[in-house]
Amino acid sequence: MSELETFKSAYLEIVTFVRSALDVLEFDAIAEFVKVLLDAHSRGSKVLVVGVGRSGLVAKAFAMRLVHLGFRAYVLGETITPSVEKGDVVIAVSGSGTTTVTVTAADAAKKVGAYVVAITSYKDSPLAKIADLVIYVPGRTKTAKIDDYFARQILGIHEPLAPLGTLFEITTMVFLDSIVAELMKRLGKSEEDLRKVHANIEVFA
Repeated sequence: MSELETFKSAYLEIVTFVRSALDVLEFDAIAEFVKVLLDAHSRGSKVLVVGVGRSGLVAKAFAMRLVHLGFRAYVLGETITPSVEKGDVVIAVSGSGTTTVTVTAADAAKKVGAYVVAITSYKDSPLAKIADLVIYVPGRTKTAKIDDYFARQILGIHEPLAPLGTLFEITTMVFLDSIVAELMKRLGKSEEDLRKVHANIEVFA
């Protein structure tokens, strides 16, 4: 085996999966997601993102871009995050749709009248059942086996080179960054507009 053969194989496995995921995304739901976000922007409603672990990091990255676009975006668990109110939007990211913290937060938000969007690989999960809108993003989650239908189709039956929830997390990151591009176009924002809102105070050790 040549040097870095595993690295190259893993790279190809991941990008192949992300590209193939586009063929199974549900564009009606995605269009509704964009509309919900644009409506929140026009009303000045808050957008709260929720996620745990690596899914949480992906959610945080999306919240950062929403702030750059002029949204009132927050991350669950941060000390400056305000209360959720009726009319706000909560975006909950969980590949399995069973993550306790994420499901509990989504349920609490729903009870106060927030609009809940679930981003998950399982449309019949507890999170999906709570949500007003479900965005299906395929990917092996950390609890999934290789016999997942979509993963088996794309990756074959071998042990995957992208462990645990990597495929869901990376696919979700690409999905949300593509949503950012769509929002930029709809809102008439340029890269320079986003740069002006980007943090400009750096801390050096």
